[in-house]
Amino acid sequence: MELKLSFPADAPPLAVIAAAKIAGVPISTDPTLTSGSPPIIHLHNGLKLQGTCVLLRYISRVADIHDLYQRDPIESSQIDEWLDYAPIFASGSQFEEACGYVDGYLLQHTFIVGHSLSIADIAVWSGLAGTGKRWESLRSSKKYQTLARWFNSILAEYGVLNEVTTTYVGKKGSGKPTVAKVKEQQGSNANVSKVTGDGPDKEKAAGRPTFEVDLPEAEVGKVKLRFAPEPSGYLHIGHSKAALLNQYFAERYKGEVIIRFDDTNPDKESNEFVENLLKDIETLGIKYRTVTYTSDYFPQLMEMAEQLIVKGKAYVDDTPREQMQKERMDGIESRCRNNSVEENLKLWKEMIAGSERGTMCCVRGKLDMQDPNKSVRDPVYYRCNQTPHHRIGAKYKVYPTYDFACPFVDAHEGITHALRSSEYHDRNDQYHWIQTDMGFRKVHLYEFSRLNLVYTLLSKRKLLWFVQNGLVEGWDDPRFPTVQGIVRRGLKIEALIQFILEQGASKNLNLMEWDKLWATNKKIIDPVCPRHTTVIGERRVLLTLSNGPDDPFVRIIPKHKKYAGAGEKATTYTKRIWLDYDDAVSISVNEEVTLMDWGNAIVKEIQKDQEGNITHLSGILHLEGSVKTTKLKLTWLPESDELVKLSLVDFDYLITKKKLEEDENFVDVVNPCTRKETPALGDSNMRNLKRGDVLQLERKGYFRCDVPFLRPTKPIVLFAIPDGKQQPVLRFAVPDGKTK
Repeated sequence: MELKLSFPADAPPLAVIAAAKIAGVPISTDPTLTSGSPPIIHLHNGLKLQGTCVLLRYISRVADIHDLYQRDPIESSQIDEWLDYAPIFASGSQFEEACGYVDGYLLQHTFIVGHSLSIADIAVWSGLAGTGKRWESLRSSKKYQTLARWFNSILAEYGVLNEVTTTYVGKKGSGKPTVAKVKEQQGSNANVSKVTGDGPDKEKAAGRPTFEVDLPEAEVGKVKLRFAPEPSGYLHIGHSKAALLNQYFAERYKGEVIIRFDDTNPDKESNEFVENLLKDIETLGIKYRTVTYTSDYFPQLMEMAEQLIVKGKAYVDDTPREQMQKERMDGIESRCRNNSVEENLKLWKEMIAGSERGTMCCVRGKLDMQDPNKSVRDPVYYRCNQTPHHRIGAKYKVYPTYDFACPFVDAHEGITHALRSSEYHDRNDQYHWIQTDMGFRKVHLYEFSRLNLVYTLLSKRKLLWFVQNGLVEGWDDPRFPTVQGIVRRGLKIEALIQFILEQGASKNLNLMEWDKLWATNKKIIDPVCPRHTTVIGERRVLLTLSNGPDDPFVRIIPKHKKYAGAGEKATTYTKRIWLDYDDAVSISVNEEVTLMDWGNAIVKEIQKDQEGNITHLSGILHLEGSVKTTKLKLTWLPESDELVKLSLVDFDYLITKKKLEEDENFVDVVNPCTRKETPALGDSNMRNLKRGDVLQLERKGYFRCDVPFLRPTKPIVLFAIPDGKQQPVLRFAVPDGKTK
């Protein structure tokens, strides 16, 4: 009978699926578990098994192939050892070390254990395949020939594995690890503790994420870190993770953080971005010692480039850019690589002068054009650029690349540990090689996973496209993942910090849902934010209460029944009150309903127009009635000139696809309608709202005031705050057919 396999969509258990395919065990897949959950097999008797290793052993026991696991005690135990080892391939920092170890081991073995295929082979094979582009580049090189030969032989023998990798790893070269994340993967050689400082036993009991806090060779009191954004956009949620991790480690080791603006590309950078990045850093509460700029070191960087040219460790190349890129991909040395020092210095001076000849050239490091890691194939160190720099004007015609400037400035400023997201992993060898050529000590690199969110673009280039094309108001647009954007949407910084710190410094790649962040935010705002009342403007319906007060009267009631600090509000009680149309259509004749903050009423008559639309309700107050017995609890507003106009604004995701593939054009999945405005009326107390105030509209959700009351004819603008309940991509319809 077919087994049901459940797992998170962002972490399919590749080894389990591969084992089932090879073993002939029929399974159906259900990728709906929440991120971070272990894979589960649902048995026919209602029981469940969970965990990658457990599922592999179970499949091997019910398989048509009888010796996948069930062998003599020694070989079965050896298989267990390898199952524990296999998750190491998903650890970025240990991947190549593991490849080298298994490559050497296979020199003496045809299979991982014994003389036939076992689930140990499947686990290791899937661990490699799950890293996508990373393994594919090594597999096609000559670096780990024995390992590649073993990998290819299994693929040739079991053709079903092609189907598995195509479905669950994606296109060749996608480069995104998708192997299951198991407990053993999370830093078996790392000390862990809670953000709060409690011990590991207590942490496990709490079931919360942990930090891998062991910076290599870190000494308490001597750790120096840097947060180095490029001033080419505003700070976004991904940068926030880097900034907060730097602060966490600085506090953990009683060290310090500096802010450094990596301003080496004048085409993209501006003082506006510098000012707003500093504003965002302050918003996050980052404590730093000083602010520096890479441009502060331009003279020293130019001097270093010239020294490397003189030492034969760099050269000037005038190869056209497209040809240079192709040669780097193919491992072909440039014809300029062996130019004399004199020729290189001559061309270097042309570059500095910005002459016509100089602008055709760049400076490249002389590293290794045959290395399987393409980042060390003679990277570019300097390029010409005639654009004036936002800080120093047109003084320079040449600018260093990030790859050249970063290792220099890190070493020069005494940085002990440079935190970088794992997307830079392939550049680590390049970083240390360049530092060695420069004669500097080694700066330790520490990797953490980039924070990726569904339906979200974090590339500043792509975000800039939305700004330039007028699809958003600016970098602080509430649809943007920038700090200013999500704060304007109604997110509290405390929620953002809590959300990021709960992710820890893990190196596991995750595609996160926004729901968890907004649910955390709701827990912060709900206990304290004031409550107000609103009625949707379109087709609202009057309810006339025949025994209601002839003379309106006012009561002062709390804005939040459980939190006095929210203040009080004045509520007017009248004979004629407004109801939402959607509430009116749900009422039956002679039904008793509850009017919130007043009492019960009985609706006696419902009037409709020729199209069947409700136009008016009539009823009587029945204040002695029990609010516990009524089905409908209705919000209402008095018919009064004191009501204020509102514009309730809801937002949708900017793109319609959860996750873009590397070769996919984001423009093709831009959501055409991402903003919806709903006219409404609000209680008179809302005149006192200030920009940035967070409130709850009874039965309608949470909102942030973006434009406060200015005059009666201009509506107060309230932005809807998500509450953590999962929402689909809505693609709002706009009445005039236009998109917003």
